[in-house]
Amino acid sequence: MNRLVSSLVGSLAVVAGSSVFAADAVSFRNDVMAAISKAGCNLGTCHGNATGKGGFKLSLRGQDPELDFKALARESSGRRVDVFSPERSLILVKGANQIAHEGGKRLDPKNWEYQVLRSWIAAGLPRDEKTAPQVTQLTVSPAELVLDEPQDKMQISVKATFSDGTQRDVTERAIYEPLQNGLVEVSRSGLVKRLQFGEPAILVRFLNQSAPVRLTFVKSNAAFAWSNPPRGNYIDTHVFSKLKTLRMNPSGLCSDEVFLRRAWLDLCGMIPPADEARAFAADKARDKRSRLIDRLMARPEFADYWTLKWSDVLKVESRTLDTKGTKAFHSWIRSCISQNRPINEMVRALIASRGSTYHEPESNFYRANRTPELRATTAAQVFLGTRLQCAQCHNHPFDRWTQDDYYNWSAVFAKVDYKILEEIKPRDKNDKHEFNGEQLVFLNAKLNITNPRTGDTAKARFLGAEMPSLFEKEDELQAAAKWLTSAQHPLFAKAQANRIWYHLMGRGLVDPVDDMRLTNPASHPQLLDALAQDLVRSGFDLRHIVRTIMLSHTYQLESTPNETNATDLTNYSHHLPRRLTAEQLMDSLYGALRVSPQFKDWDRGLRAGQIPGPANGRGSPDPMSPEAFLVQFGRPKRELACECERGTDTSLGQIFQFISGPVVSSVVSQKYNRLGSLIKNPDNAAVTRDLYWALLTRAPTPDESKVIESLLASAKDRRLALEDITWSLVNAKEFLLCR
Repeated sequence: MNRLVSSLVGSLAVVAGSSVFAADAVSFRNDVMAAISKAGCNLGTCHGNATGKGGFKLSLRGQDPELDFKALARESSGRRVDVFSPERSLILVKGANQIAHEGGKRLDPKNWEYQVLRSWIAAGLPRDEKTAPQVTQLTVSPAELVLDEPQDKMQISVKATFSDGTQRDVTERAIYEPLQNGLVEVSRSGLVKRLQFGEPAILVRFLNQSAPVRLTFVKSNAAFAWSNPPRGNYIDTHVFSKLKTLRMNPSGLCSDEVFLRRAWLDLCGMIPPADEARAFAADKARDKRSRLIDRLMARPEFADYWTLKWSDVLKVESRTLDTKGTKAFHSWIRSCISQNRPINEMVRALIASRGSTYHEPESNFYRANRTPELRATTAAQVFLGTRLQCAQCHNHPFDRWTQDDYYNWSAVFAKVDYKILEEIKPRDKNDKHEFNGEQLVFLNAKLNITNPRTGDTAKARFLGAEMPSLFEKEDELQAAAKWLTSAQHPLFAKAQANRIWYHLMGRGLVDPVDDMRLTNPASHPQLLDALAQDLVRSGFDLRHIVRTIMLSHTYQLESTPNETNATDLTNYSHHLPRRLTAEQLMDSLYGALRVSPQFKDWDRGLRAGQIPGPANGRGSPDPMSPEAFLVQFGRPKRELACECERGTDTSLGQIFQFISGPVVSSVVSQKYNRLGSLIKNPDNAAVTRDLYWALLTRAPTPDESKVIESLLASAKDRRLALEDITWSLVNAKEFLLCR
């Protein structure tokens, strides 16, 4: 005992000279856990791995102090610690690399982490993980800072507030994680050094709390002069203010023809008809852009196209829902968009749904998500912009959600059950994911879900909030629907505003759009807040937010960069060109050439953007079919509740589709298409203008007219000449890109 006391006194004397909290006994929860985290022992690449390393497993990033105490003090017959000779403890000798350690040297006897662990061991392994005050808030300073060249360094300071009201400076103990590679390096003590100019974010962690630091390193430019562009609304105020800070001037406003084409593609999913394009270009009214937006949002194509967007993430497809269920669900979504039903009401109906998948179509939300876990992750990802999947096996490594949060949220959806109302044999007996026939979605009070961490039945709890007492005749789904879609919910309005912004601007303010977390901060956080507040004030009106974004000068900027913003991809200094989606390409091509596609399993005359859902199944579609074209250009199977499932990359196969593919070939060569009428027109100049307006939404330049008219005049076969000209135009970047 005397030896133990002597060792403790000696160790505390050493600790007092280091950065351990003076005059305090060493706390397992607040000191030891901080030391283990600072040393990196509990990272996913080390002992925080789901299976541990070398037989030693810690909770990921120290999120379970009780488990970690047992791992350190009780497992392996307690041989990881030696209270009589602390320096001989396995945790210290391996951590200091005094004996072979796969993770290398993680502890230095001169540093506070080693001394805290030694003092705790010498003190007899006291445990206070259930009684010690917990960190309730982490305050970083500065939280946001702009540094102009030549400034290239800054110091972060960190204070922790505990549940007993005390505050401590934990700058030395916090962990600093740059969120973008190569922009900055951060020392152990929080000194940030610039490596490249840019906007690095740094996540600061201490125990169970974290906070971001947003920095902007701006390159000096004595020749820069702010252009002071006009502002259309509050969106421009936020975007242009940041551009001025970054010494970037926005590009100029796009032409009427570019705006018209962009608006049609973004609102209706296709390029405009030639006659409407010419009429818009000739219109001299100052408010013609705002009037165009209103007209397009009133068209049925708007409802078709935005139904497609919702159908993607709600997994409207026929393998799981069957053809009749797919049509019913798609029709319900389209009705909501067409009637401008508030987004929160639409989502509330989905979450609270039940009944026949044919007669209460919104219940197909649950038919497409057949397990409690899948329902919970889909609801969080689509409606709250939150990815929970990592928390299924362990606490989320990059967000605040724990494994208990995951299963308690899943328990909200655990009672959903299904009854088969009609037996129809599936097309493929080997496909266990194929369901045919009407089903009834209902709640089964006997169903529950088990939390694998505890082995106990998970208790229904909202994500990041307590489950309230249910009203009479109210169930968990109805309560969740009301809570999730509330105007006061911190994530719902932001997630929906961010998704709308993404569809119009090509990139989310938080990107990816369904991954909103501290470690993935918004490019313009104040703008995201403003859009969310505007969405709430409007009564969750989709058309209001769409109109607001499109009337901003930010949306209407041209895609050509200037010398100050040529490298910008994230701050909306110019419009980012993007390849047309599969449905946009097909509907634009067929519409411009006045041809109707025929899709297998769907009524003739439907455009690609009107198809209720893909007919998923084994095997690939006929390579000569329109379905194959859509797959080639990235149409999703709708098996994931994620925008990421839609392909946006370019490929060699896509190039061949437009150079010699059967779909494009059949459209261009069809006898009675647009070319069939143009062939009869002897006015080569008029024919040239018609093709350019129909395919590129603009008049041809004088040089272009000269070349095309010459080709037509000298052609031995006028029809073949028109087809060749059409091939060249549909292969132009102007046709393939929204710019």
